[in-house]
Amino acid sequence: MLTPAWQAEESMEIKAIGCEPLQLRQVLAKDGHTLKVYRDMGGYSSLKKALGMAPADIIEMVKTSALRGRGGAGFPTGMKWSFVPKDSPKPKYVVCNADESEPGTFKDRYLLERDPHALIEGMIIAGHALGAATGYIYYRGEYNYLIDIMDTALAEARDAGVLGRNILGSGFDMDIFTHTGAGAYICGEETALLSSLEGFRGHPRMKPPFPALEGLYACPTVVNNVETLTAIPEIIEMGAEAWRDLGTEKSGGTKLWSVSGHVKKPGVYELPMGYADMEKFIMEDCGGMLRDDKKLKAVIPGGSSVYIMNTSQILGKKVTLDYEGLVAAGSSVGSGGFIVMDERVDVVESTRNLTEFYKHESCGWCTPCREGTDWLVKIFDRIAAGGGRPEDAQVMLDLCDNMEGRSHCPLADAAAWPIQSAIQRFPEDFKKWLWKNTESSETKELRVNA
Repeated sequence: MLTPAWQAEESMEIKAIGCEPLQLRQVLAKDGHTLKVYRDMGGYSSLKKALGMAPADIIEMVKTSALRGRGGAGFPTGMKWSFVPKDSPKPKYVVCNADESEPGTFKDRYLLERDPHALIEGMIIAGHALGAATGYIYYRGEYNYLIDIMDTALAEARDAGVLGRNILGSGFDMDIFTHTGAGAYICGEETALLSSLEGFRGHPRMKPPFPALEGLYACPTVVNNVETLTAIPEIIEMGAEAWRDLGTEKSGGTKLWSVSGHVKKPGVYELPMGYADMEKFIMEDCGGMLRDDKKLKAVIPGGSSVYIMNTSQILGKKVTLDYEGLVAAGSSVGSGGFIVMDERVDVVESTRNLTEFYKHESCGWCTPCREGTDWLVKIFDRIAAGGGRPEDAQVMLDLCDNMEGRSHCPLADAAAWPIQSAIQRFPEDFKKWLWKNTESSETKELRVNA
């Protein structure tokens, strides 16, 4: 069972850098998870305001805010909402993806534990905008202890008249329910999540049709991440333009980053989108490297399924922490799992560990993913046992090419990208293993795709 966040807070930094705390405001507040404290700090005022607005105007506000999905894909939230048909005779659903399973990511856990009412408020506003009367919060199996916290908050909201029938006297009805999975990473993919929520095995579905048209029970459904939905009340309260201007034109607002690894101050940080310097964030805001005599070697900025970065891509480069800035630097925001590694880390070993994770979590539905992850693990195991060969790097790259973009869901891509970037950006680590038993290895070069 996971240790509750509050029990680990002495060693964890929870802080806003470059902005006032917005999504961390309740997290930092004493008893911020309770309805009383949430309302004392202005909670549910955005809901009252939104219930007086036309649904189309709410969707337009979310579009204008440039809020992008915080679960990994970064798709514009307002655009996603606009795909839901307005005149569908079927019921509509709002589903919160609380299956936070990406290695290195833990910021949603703090929101669920310490700020449940912001999520409830965001889901009700989304329900009003979309015409949905029912919402579900889907938890990963390991987050089971958090369900009691959320169920208590839902009961408080119903008793206060902000959830259920005739919300705040508006005539709008909506209720929200919690549901837990069994701890499968694949259920973080929205269609696999919906399959699990319906009681089936968590297999991804073919798209199209997309969930906005045929989602839960073949009805129009919006699936959003915890952090995405908790941003909605702030957008309504501040106004779309003001919230967007905290970040950049294409990446609005603030973003939570889960920082772990070899830094002195791991924790959850709230930064404005477009924060100007990744190097400063690591070396100053997060306290610098854990051991002063060790140097920075690598960073995975967005959770394990994004490209790993080396120091030549970070130091002295002024990399901005937003969707466009990290793509330009050679990686991506992903789910915001910011993993820092010092020079002691062997990238072959760390990448092998990630590959074993993806093999274990593959649902087995697609041959490229099921077989590809298995073969990659076997190659890594042979390398670790001292049987590495110079051609193994290219064999792994070829395997990744045959996995990437060839499965129902992005899990095969997530397994391929760390390997591709590790081989290309840390060739010396692979040389050490692949030429271990080869004579005159110093005269040979890895065959990699630059």
